[in-house]
Amino acid sequence: MGVNRKNIYYQTKKESQDLALKADIHKAWEEHPTYGQINLATHLGVNHKRIGRVMRKFGLKPPRRKVKKFSCTQSTPHHQYQNLIKDWKPERVNQLWCSDTTYLKYQSSFWYLVTVIDIYTREVIGFAVGKKHNSRLVLTAIKQALVKTGVPPQIFHTDQGMEFMAQGVISLLESNGIQVSVSDKSSPWQNGYQESFFGKLKFALGDLNRFEDPSHLLVAIYHEIDYYNNRRIHRSLKMPPAVFARLV
Repeated sequence: MGVNRKNIYYQTKKESQDLALKADIHKAWEEHPTYGQINLATHLGVNHKRIGRVMRKFGLKPPRRKVKKFSCTQSTPHHQYQNLIKDWKPERVNQLWCSDTTYLKYQSSFWYLVTVIDIYTREVIGFAVGKKHNSRLVLTAIKQALVKTGVPPQIFHTDQGMEFMAQGVISLLESNGIQVSVSDKSSPWQNGYQESFFGKLKFALGDLNRFEDPSHLLVAIYHEIDYYNNRRIHRSLKMPPAVFARLV
């Protein structure tokens, strides 16, 4: 056929290697079902371009599908705070915490989740889940973060939601010497760290209606936050947030 014998063997070897990498990708997805090309490359120690080529070749996609993003912010104009973190990034732990609220639609009801993230480490240091979207849920998450770290942040950033601008929340923050920063109205990208986390969480949870009852949903939320902190490779850190936090 006029084909060099070496080329035939080369193609066979390459195909074998691609099939082996395909198997490794599926194995990685058993523990990390949301990993895309970049995180798979870090996890498997393989060049991300090769990962992408093999994924395209075999039509591979993460087993968890993305879901719609939901917002539950009801802004209030009655405050004096501004965005203190435009074009600024923290240089140490407990310099900047960001917080936000999202809702999870489960069957015919809604569950609300508040998280507090240290932006330097990307670790979720406080969170609360409940049926009511109010300042009490926010206070629970902030107090949990303060207990965990033992150190208040320099800046606490969030949106203009009524639950964050409530007097009880502001009093707690200011009594601890924390500067309050808020995103501009209708500018969710100014709290992009939280938006990104909620997107990953909902992606990982998948179809919520598969849970038999609310207790299973709550267990799944706790599990995914623990997984995110301790085992999921963060793209910018090249390691899980809690592992990075222990190193700094």
